Amino acid sequence: MSDEAPALRAVAALSDELRRRMFEYIRRAPAPVTRDEAAGSVGISRKLAAFHLDKLVAVGLLRAGYDRPGGTRRVGRSPKVYRPTGLDVNVSIPRREHGLLAEILLDGVRLQAPGETAREGAIRAAAERGRAFGTVERDRLPPGRLDPEHALTCAGDTLERHGFDPQRVSPSLVRLANCPFQPLSARNPDLVCRVNHALLGGLLDGLEASGVSATRVPRPGMCCVEMGIPAPGPQAGPRA
Repeated sequence: MSDEAPALRAVAALSDELRRRMFEYIRRAPAPVTRDEAAGSVGISRKLAAFHLDKLVAVGLLRAGYDRPGGTRRVGRSPKVYRPTGLDVNVSIPRREHGLLAEILLDGVRLQAPGETAREGAIRAAAERGRAFGTVERDRLPPGRLDPEHALTCAGDTLERHGFDPQRVSPSLVRLANCPFQPLSARNPDLVCRVNHALLGGLLDGLEASGVSATRVPRPGMCCVEMGIPAPGPQAGPRA
C-alpha cells in the first residue's frame, strides 16, 4: 500500500509541456544528460533548462550529480548531469491498489503450503499481509487493551491511508466507500472479495482489535467488506 503524495507532485510537475518533453528525453537517454543537452532537446536556453531540471529533481523524478558517464576525466569541475530516479508515477482517482493485490496473489502461489490450493494460499497470504499492517499500527499506539470503538477508529484511519475511503456510519460501524481492487474485483468477485475480506480481518487481528469484526456485505460501487462492533446478544433472564 502506497502513499500517492509523491506521485501527485510528480504529475503536477509534468503538467508543463516543456518539462515533460525534457524528462522524456532524459528518461530515454542511454547516459546521464547535461544541462546543455537537456536544453537542446527542447530548444530552450540553458538557464531556463536549469529551472525546469531543478523542479524535476525537487519532485523526485530526476537525480543530479557531477559525475561523467564512462568515468571520463576532465580538467576543472565536471558539468552537472541528470538521470531518472525510477520513481513509479501511478495516480488513480478513486485510489487503486492493484500492486498490493498482485503481491498477495504472488505470495499465495510462491508460499503455497503442501495440499493447499492457489486460492487458499492467496487468502492465507492476504490475512498475513493484513496482520502485518495491523501490527505496525498497533506498535504506534500506547500499550494496553484497545477498546472496540477506538480500534474501529484506528482501523478506519489505517484503511483511509490505503485508499479504502472509510465512512463512519455510526459509532459501531464503518463502511468502505471505495474498493481499491476495482475493476479486478468485478472480474472475479469471489476470489478478490475473499482476499480483501482476509486482508481486513488480518488487519483487525494485528491491531488486537477484539470486539471488532470484518464482514462481507457486498454493495454496488463500494468495498465488499464493512467493519463493525457486533451488538451484544440477548441476555438470559433470571431463572424462575
